[in-house]
Amino acid sequence: MTPDLPSFLDYCIKEGRNFAVCRIPGSDVLRFVSQEKEGPALIRRIEALNGESGFVIAPFRVTEACPIVIIRPDREELIPFTTGEDEPPSAADVKRGATEADALYASRFNTFMTPIRKKQFSKLVLSRNTTLARREGFSPAEAFMTACRRYTRSYVYLFHTVATGCWMGSTPEILLSGEKNEWSTVALAGTQQLRPGGELPDTWDDKNLIEQMLVSHYIRRQLGSFGIHAEEEGPYTVRAGHVAHLKTNFRFALPHAGRLGDLIRLLHPTPAVSGLPKDEASRFITTNEGYDRKYYSGFAGWLDPEGRSDLYVNLRCMNISPNTLTLYAGGGLLPSSVMEDEWTETEDKLQTMLSVIL
Repeated sequence: MTPDLPSFLDYCIKEGRNFAVCRIPGSDVLRFVSQEKEGPALIRRIEALNGESGFVIAPFRVTEACPIVIIRPDREELIPFTTGEDEPPSAADVKRGATEADALYASRFNTFMTPIRKKQFSKLVLSRNTTLARREGFSPAEAFMTACRRYTRSYVYLFHTVATGCWMGSTPEILLSGEKNEWSTVALAGTQQLRPGGELPDTWDDKNLIEQMLVSHYIRRQLGSFGIHAEEEGPYTVRAGHVAHLKTNFRFALPHAGRLGDLIRLLHPTPAVSGLPKDEASRFITTNEGYDRKYYSGFAGWLDPEGRSDLYVNLRCMNISPNTLTLYAGGGLLPSSVMEDEWTETEDKLQTMLSVIL
């Protein structure tokens, strides 16, 4: 590997190479993988991940235009990386955007709340994106390195493939992680701002507690349908970039390591990114959210049924194009949701990427 890692990664993007580089939470090693001899595999069913290994990139909703991509590396390197403690956000880091919801978000909020209030859904997740002009000299690799230093508790990644384009993010949410007989997933739902100085909040309101309960119940039920009885820890409060979340850990033995695709299909998309009932919520989002999420709120990471897997939900991310950067954020809606609060939550979540690119 070249000693100038950022220049090398930026060169890979410019040349259209298929690669991924990532750092799991707390690690002092970056993992770089690339597939140079032929293109990555494209699959269109999550169950087809059974028995597969490689770096997996999956969309929120699998379609012909947005397939699941598997980089089966013919080149792989582990790169030492020095990091420190998670940096609490300073006033300079948090660059507040618009304080009032725009008309488009307000309209979509009302569209989503109508079936929730009619009790057709227990929860729906409404997301939004915002597109910025890419400034001259912007380096995706430097933004990635900054995120690795700043967000030590998150899974930080940068990938580019011909099928997906270039994406970068710093996500706190495990979809599935583990090896041998030690596996885990999480329920991550409920969001509020950090206290001054980056301190965690002391209390949570009923809306956030109910949201966390709904996601935890879903995961518990889905694992049970796969013959898994998990040990649970939580909910407890964690920091993720510029916000705090409620988190519950689920730890379990996996009876069918060769059926990881089947288990992933049961978990994805969780109510933390879609809603309940799951399938109906996903269809509603696709029809009414007003844009294609593509790989936002999908998942990405290393999959290996014979070794270790680390798959994370693709949150706090951006799609990097030659001239633009498109950032994504969302929030869970319940009957008690207030539009102004939900808008502010998405603004806070956008800071994770904004603070490493501005």
